[in-house]
Amino acid sequence: MINTTQPILIRGARIVDPSQGWDRAGDLLIGDGRIVRMAPAIRNGSLPKGCVVVNGAGLVACPGFIDLHVHLREPGYEDHETISTGVQAAARGGFTTLCAMPNTRPAMDNASVVDYVLRRAREANGVRVLPIGCVTKARAGQELAEMWELAQAGAIGFSDDGSPVANPHLMRQALTYARGLDLPVINHPEDPALSRSAPMNEGRISNRLGLAGWPAVAEETMVARDIELAALTGGRLHLAHISTAGSVELVRRAKERGLPVTAEATPHHLTLTEEWVRGHTTEGPVAGPLTYAAYDTSTKVNPPLRTRRDAEALLAGLRDGVIDAIATDHAPHAVTVKLVTFDEAASGIPGLETAFGALMTLTHKGDLPLITLVERMTQGPLKVLGGRGRGLGSLREGSVADVTLLRLDEEWVVRGAEFASKGKQTPLEGVTLKGRVAATIAGGRVVHSQVTGLEASDNT
Repeated sequence: MINTTQPILIRGARIVDPSQGWDRAGDLLIGDGRIVRMAPAIRNGSLPKGCVVVNGAGLVACPGFIDLHVHLREPGYEDHETISTGVQAAARGGFTTLCAMPNTRPAMDNASVVDYVLRRAREANGVRVLPIGCVTKARAGQELAEMWELAQAGAIGFSDDGSPVANPHLMRQALTYARGLDLPVINHPEDPALSRSAPMNEGRISNRLGLAGWPAVAEETMVARDIELAALTGGRLHLAHISTAGSVELVRRAKERGLPVTAEATPHHLTLTEEWVRGHTTEGPVAGPLTYAAYDTSTKVNPPLRTRRDAEALLAGLRDGVIDAIATDHAPHAVTVKLVTFDEAASGIPGLETAFGALMTLTHKGDLPLITLVERMTQGPLKVLGGRGRGLGSLREGSVADVTLLRLDEEWVVRGAEFASKGKQTPLEGVTLKGRVAATIAGGRVVHSQVTGLEASDNT
């Protein structure tokens, strides 16, 4: 068992640290929960007493991943996920910081619920949890929550995610108020009058399946509205899980104008398309006549999986920096709300444990350089967190010792039943991914490891 005070040397790994433009072999020394040193070589004679030396051959060491968008469900929906199971899933996925959305029961619209989440995270004794407070009371879209109180309690931003802030006057007020707190408003971009709870993307496949279609414009009109409100107020706007080519272009133009706008995309919107709803196997979507594989509710997500053109636009936006961050939108559900008809099924994919492996399909194809992938999962999220993320996302000397170790070429088969998360229904069931998290170190403490000589600490 390795604790936060025991020094660790990772020797001879490929170190990828976008914060320093570093992508080469080297040694990494961790001690007292901090990064002590990163260098091409660290001599044995300079190591502190009791240092654990880990052979890094075949491993990539990078800053711990930061996820801006997870649903930990607790309090209120513990049958879907708990903070304890969520942080365990995060550790397996290489994430050392989670930003928890407020669509709990009761909603995270007051300091007492924020305090509860922070206490439960400490008890879980795993990765860091940063709460996101509500924009409106009870996420009802009628009255602003006590945003100052939430910020004082530790909220790192405000969102009604799962529901958009549909009232433009309230959104304007929220952005104005949040500007004074120097915190972002994170909106779920959807015009509910246009989507009308449609379960999948509008197009030829929704027509073929006889399902109501969710048009891209339902997202894009809200993105456009929020960008203009950010321009008016100067408030920091973060757009959650954008999914269409049109949204990417709108964000691109906003950044060209110098507006305080950031955006995220999910692994599933980058790597899967609406064809998966029509039917898929472990090799991907199927063509031809409909089979029993169609209407798989594991593919139902909000916003819906879009077209191949949209996925390509998201990838292009990710590469060139229009999209700042990758966020999983980890949305676990109990099996009882997934094993129903497609229309009735809950929306959401559990993404923490498959994110890196799924994204590595893009890297292996040459579509996304590894250093860019790591940047969008570390430094990119820090643009949104601002001062609340100080000391994270880097392997610089003195930074918090959040480190993820990766095996880029390890193949593994996704089995939802083996997830730490309570959400077991994944569209990647049975799919072979190439690229896996080997170990996760959070604040100098090993919280997950499949590396010889690097034993995970007891989480109890």
